[in-house]
Amino acid sequence: MNTTIASTPLSRLHTTRQRARTAPGARWRVADVEALYTVPFMDLLFRAQRVHREHFDANEVQLSTLLSIKTGGCSEDCGYCPQSAHFDTAVEASKLMPLAEVVQAAQAAKAQGATRFCMGAAWRSPKDRDMKLVSAMVREVKAIGLETCMTLGMLDADQARELKDAGLDYYNHNLDSAADFYGTIISTRTYQDRLDTLGHVRSAGINVCCGGIVGMGETRAQRAGLIAQLANLDPYPESVPVNNLVPVAGTPLANAEPLDPFEFVRTVAVARITMPKAVVRLSAGREQMDDALQALCLAAGANSIFYGDKLLTTSNPQAEHDRALFERLGLKAQRDE
Repeated sequence: MNTTIASTPLSRLHTTRQRARTAPGARWRVADVEALYTVPFMDLLFRAQRVHREHFDANEVQLSTLLSIKTGGCSEDCGYCPQSAHFDTAVEASKLMPLAEVVQAAQAAKAQGATRFCMGAAWRSPKDRDMKLVSAMVREVKAIGLETCMTLGMLDADQARELKDAGLDYYNHNLDSAADFYGTIISTRTYQDRLDTLGHVRSAGINVCCGGIVGMGETRAQRAGLIAQLANLDPYPESVPVNNLVPVAGTPLANAEPLDPFEFVRTVAVARITMPKAVVRLSAGREQMDDALQALCLAAGANSIFYGDKLLTTSNPQAEHDRALFERLGLKAQRDE
């Protein structure tokens, strides 16, 4: 199958994929996604760019800002995460931020040009006493004219409905990896736990923000498995963050071998092709990318970035540098409609 798609003219790739579909709930087979990775690099970027232009302004990028509203001390053992209580890292645990400070940060993000404000808390799942506070954050941030997104760990159906009632626009809950690699990096939360949370979020009527992390030692087939899992969600996520592992001292993945940059670009392109209407976001790892690599990712179909000084506990390119890069590339920030 890989050879067939790799050697098929671009004009026939869509037809080939249609024939390869299985059941309605599995629009993309893992083998078909893996075959996309084998397409010559320039052809793959061309295909992704064509798909991108069918659904988006090719020169417009959505800007999101992410704030850690509760840092560290998480009971999960995600092998990449410096916020886990299982690992000895430089991250100190903190309590939930006061509402006024969150609103102030949101106002600053809007002034810098962000249109979506994402709030993350290092929890396995929020407790009942937390829900009132985070719901208030959603209402206050929406009141200043920003889209809202939260990532709080696992949710049950009642918690998802409570966030919907508060006006939450997006909930982020990443799958992180393919199911057959997941157990090597996390033992305290199952893959099904993650899928269940996504189901509660979708049932509540909240947009889904869901992606994964590459560069954790997974194979290309497992990267394809992650993309296939995301693309086969019904519907696939409205927002898909693509994270490149940032190794942190003290975590089990501190010495992970860096992923080939072109493989990362391929992952962005494959995400764009398999989820054509999703907003594909460059997320963690952007600080480690030079301008040329970021430009390649944008050419491959990424059309959103996290914008600001910090991404949870890791550094992020400065807003001023991002604006300069946009100017050099002739890009514009997405504005509120």
